[in-house]
Amino acid sequence: MGITSFYFLCFFAVLLIVYYCIPRKFQWGFLLLCSVAYCLLAGQWALIFYPILSVNVCFTGTRMLSVTPAEAVKKRRGILAMTILVNIGVLFILKYVNFLINTVDGVVYLFGGPDRLIDGVDFLVPLGVSFYTFSLLGYVIDVYYGLAAHQENAFKLALYGLYFPNLISGPILKYREHAAQFFAPHDFDYKQVTQGLQRMVWGFFKKLVIAERLGVLVNTVYGDYESYPGAYIWAATVCYAFQLYTDFSGCMDIVLGLSQSLGITLPENFQTPFFSKSVAEYWRRWHITLGVWMKDYVFYPLLRSKLFTDLNQSFKKKFGKKRGKQYATFAAMFVLWLTVGIWHGGDWKFVIGSGLLHWFYIVMEELLAPPCARIIERLHLNGEGRFLSGARILRTFFLVCIGDLFFRAASVGDAFAMLGEAVRVWNPWVLVDGSLLQLGLDGIETAVAVCSLLLLWGVSLKQRKESVRECIAKKPLPLRWILWYALLFAVILLGYYGPGYSAAEFIYQGF
Repeated sequence: MGITSFYFLCFFAVLLIVYYCIPRKFQWGFLLLCSVAYCLLAGQWALIFYPILSVNVCFTGTRMLSVTPAEAVKKRRGILAMTILVNIGVLFILKYVNFLINTVDGVVYLFGGPDRLIDGVDFLVPLGVSFYTFSLLGYVIDVYYGLAAHQENAFKLALYGLYFPNLISGPILKYREHAAQFFAPHDFDYKQVTQGLQRMVWGFFKKLVIAERLGVLVNTVYGDYESYPGAYIWAATVCYAFQLYTDFSGCMDIVLGLSQSLGITLPENFQTPFFSKSVAEYWRRWHITLGVWMKDYVFYPLLRSKLFTDLNQSFKKKFGKKRGKQYATFAAMFVLWLTVGIWHGGDWKFVIGSGLLHWFYIVMEELLAPPCARIIERLHLNGEGRFLSGARILRTFFLVCIGDLFFRAASVGDAFAMLGEAVRVWNPWVLVDGSLLQLGLDGIETAVAVCSLLLLWGVSLKQRKESVRECIAKKPLPLRWILWYALLFAVILLGYYGPGYSAAEFIYQGF
C-alpha cells in the first residue's frame, strides 16, 4: 500500500476520523495498531518480525541499563555493545551481506580468480529498516548516557519505533525530543489538521507532478547512456538532482503533514538545500536528521575516542597544533562519510556518491578556503555579494550533481563511463534544438515540468523568509480556497501516476 495510492488515502481518512473520535487516552494505542496494520499491508506480513525484534532487544537492553548502577561501567558497556551489535547485525544481514560478498568477489576476480566465488543471498527487507534501527539505537545510547529515561511500557516503545509514516522515508527521530508527543492525548485542532492536509497536498504535487515526470527523462538517458552522450547526460543528471529532491522532500511533506494533522510534530529534513554555498552547508540542509544522528552518535564519539585523541596528539607533533587538529578531524570525517555512504545502500556507488566524494569535497573546501579568501581580498571583491554567492551556489550544485550521478547510475563502472561520455562528446545544441523532447516527455509535458519547477523555486524562496502556509492563511478566504484547490486539481489532473495508475515508490523508501 504505497503512500500515494488511493487505498492509503482511504486508510488515512479512516484513521484520522477514528483518532479524534475515540477517548484521548486510547489514541496512542490506536496509532500503534494502525502502524502494525500498515506494516502488514505494505509488504509480506512476516517482515514485521524484524522491527518487533529490534524493539524488544532495545527495550530489554535499556531495562537492564536502568537497573545497573553507574559504577558497574564494564557491565553497562557490555549491555550497550550487545544491544547495538544485535541491531546492527540484523541490519547488516538484511542490507549489506551481499555488499560484502560482491566486494570479495570483485577483489578475487581482480587478482585473477573466478568472476563469482560466493553466491549472493536474497533477503526480503522490511520497510524503513535503516530509519527505525537508527531511531531505536539513538534511544538506547541516550539511555546509556543518562540523556533519556528507560520507557517502561514496551508497547509505547513499539509505537516510537514502528510509527508508520516514519517508516516510509524517515525522518530519523531522537527519543528524548520527539517520543513524548506520541503518547500524549491530542484534541482536535482545526488549524493543525488543515495545515497538515495542505502540506500533504504540496508533497503529492512534488512527487506526482514533478518527480515522476522528470523520472521519465532520467530513466531514458541513464538506461541507455551510450546512445545519449554529452549534454544529454548533463541534462539528465540535473533533472535527477531535482527528481531526487522533489521525491524525497515530497515524501517528507506528506509524512510531516500527516503527522501534524494528528497533533505530532516531526523534525524537518530539508531547508532549501539547493541554495547552499558549500557542500558542507548543503548537508546541513539535506536529510538533516541523518546528519544530526551521524554527528551525535558517530562523529563526536569518534573524536573523543582514545584512538583519535592519540591520533590528534601525533598529528599535532608532526604538523603543528592547528594543522594536526584539522587533519585528525578529517580522518574522523572520513569514517563519518564512509558510514553515511554505506547507510544509503549496499553498493560502492552509494559509498562514493553519497559518502566519500562528499568527504573529499568538504576537505578541499576547508583546505582551499584561506587561499581563496586571500585572492578575493586582493581583487577587492565582495565575498558576500550576489555574484560570488551565486557562483558558489552553482558550484555546489554542480558538485552535488556529480555525486547524484554515482547515486543513480547502475554501478560505479557505469558512473565513470557516463562521466567519460559526458565530457567526450560536445553537443550543447541538443539542449535547444528539440532533441530533449525525444526522451519521453513531449512539449506539453516538458512545459508542465518547467512551470512546476519554477513554482517550486518561488515557493522555496518564499519559504526562506516565512511559512508559505501562514502567508496563504492571511489571504482573503476566496483566494485561499482558489490557491489550495488549484494545487489539489494540479495533482489530480497533472499527476504522473505511471503504469496502471500506480505511482512509483519513493526513492528513499528502500533505505
